[in-house]
Amino acid sequence: MSDGKAAGSGLAPARQEPEARPTALDLPRADLSPEMRAYLEKCDEKIGFVPNVLAAYAHDDVKLSAFAAFYNGLMLAPSGLSKLEREMIAVVVSAANRCYYCVTAHGAAVRQLSGDPVLGDVLSTNWRAARLAPRHVAMLGFAETVATGSFAIGEADRQGLRDAGFSDVDIWDVAAVASFFAMSNRLASATDMRPNPEYHAMAR
Repeated sequence: MSDGKAAGSGLAPARQEPEARPTALDLPRADLSPEMRAYLEKCDEKIGFVPNVLAAYAHDDVKLSAFAAFYNGLMLAPSGLSKLEREMIAVVVSAANRCYYCVTAHGAAVRQLSGDPVLGDVLSTNWRAARLAPRHVAMLGFAETVATGSFAIGEADRQGLRDAGFSDVDIWDVAAVASFFAMSNRLASATDMRPNPEYHAMAR
């Protein structure tokens, strides 16, 4: 007896609804310092929500402060790398580590900073399919190796970045951003950190 469905059809996947809390762990918010409360309020005012990574870290004032300082120093402070280049590294490293949270959040940042939604998507899946300048090919190849096999990096790899126009300080920054996200990817995946739903629609 037919149930009215076309042959070969099946059940649709369950709709991916926002989670009630940012991670799979029960992390009650700490009594934050005035500085950290102001920091979260500023984030909310600037982008319209508090990123779930900050909401998760907010269970411990000291850890939240340390994370925010390190992140801001790497991603927002003056550098020979543009903000977009640093976000590109974040996405490629996170894609290599299959980190749902970081690919989603930083893919949105790439779309916003570049004005190119395709770039955010291609970096999230296979960055080698992107049409990139030699500088960015060298940068992302090095960053991916930092994330997946840093023990294999040698002087030839560093020289490849120099040949692409990076200073030694820039090389430090490439390695530092890649290393930071390799750590963050593991923490996010281990705790089932979920991206804020707003990220999915940003800059599309």
